[in-house]
Amino acid sequence: MNALNHSRPLALFGLLLANLCWSGNALVARAFAGEIAPFTLSFWRWCLALALLLPFVAMPLWRHRVAVRTAGWRLLVLGGLGIAGYNSLLYSAAQTTAAINISLVNTCLPLVTFIGAGLLLNEWPARRAWWGMLVAVMGLAVLISQGQWSRLASLSFNQGDLIMLLAVVDWALYSLLLRRWSAYLQPIPPLALLGVFILLGVPLILPFYLYELSQGAHLAINVANLSAVAYTAVFASLLAYLAWNHGIRVIGAAKAALTNYLMPVFTALLGWVLLNESLQLYHWLGAAMIFGGLLLATRPGKTL
Repeated sequence: MNALNHSRPLALFGLLLANLCWSGNALVARAFAGEIAPFTLSFWRWCLALALLLPFVAMPLWRHRVAVRTAGWRLLVLGGLGIAGYNSLLYSAAQTTAAINISLVNTCLPLVTFIGAGLLLNEWPARRAWWGMLVAVMGLAVLISQGQWSRLASLSFNQGDLIMLLAVVDWALYSLLLRRWSAYLQPIPPLALLGVFILLGVPLILPFYLYELSQGAHLAINVANLSAVAYTAVFASLLAYLAWNHGIRVIGAAKAALTNYLMPVFTALLGWVLLNESLQLYHWLGAAMIFGGLLLATRPGKTL
């Protein structure tokens, strides 16, 4: 069982699954930007996730209460960054910026995480990982530009892009601290650990949600809105976070961050499957370069 828990292929599969779920989350954020206010979506997403999770984690949390007390304030910091911070910022960014800009700003995540891993964890990625990141960035550029480099020069940035940049820094810090404080977190079962993060993160979202309510931003009860909340709660929250947290433990924050380059690839695939959007040559070329870069950067060996 211990070997299974630390299996690199299983961890990498989990990271791919997390990014697939978050690609759907980005689509939901853009599709419902005019229907559901950002902190309203974030608040009810995590409330539903907590309601689904609590029956399964209440007893494990009680049994591991000593470990929870030992981790202490670290759990509050991680709950604030990973639960309250990142998604609320992403939903806020989606109100005022285009999807292509979110993808472009998100390319900063592996670089921020690479540098942070060196400064906070003393885990400087080796040369192969940097080359892999470069190949993945070039593949992402192919996707964003749709194979026409003039499109990159015509991009413009606004307030939403700055908010997304804050979200990138927030998520990088969450991933790095998850790794740095692993000695305090490992005694707590993964499901129970996620439950603690949500328990501590939801109250931090509440004041912002109440402010949105005071401004007239109510959640309309209809099938579409409830489906959006349900998807973000089950897939983008519970499933994705469990998979991501496990991947961080096994392969490290810097290499795990590289898999975020797959989000535009998965978004294109979801558009093809769900929206009947066609896949062009630049989709396949960009995806091949991103996968190649990830394989180069994450392949185990002495030079990594």
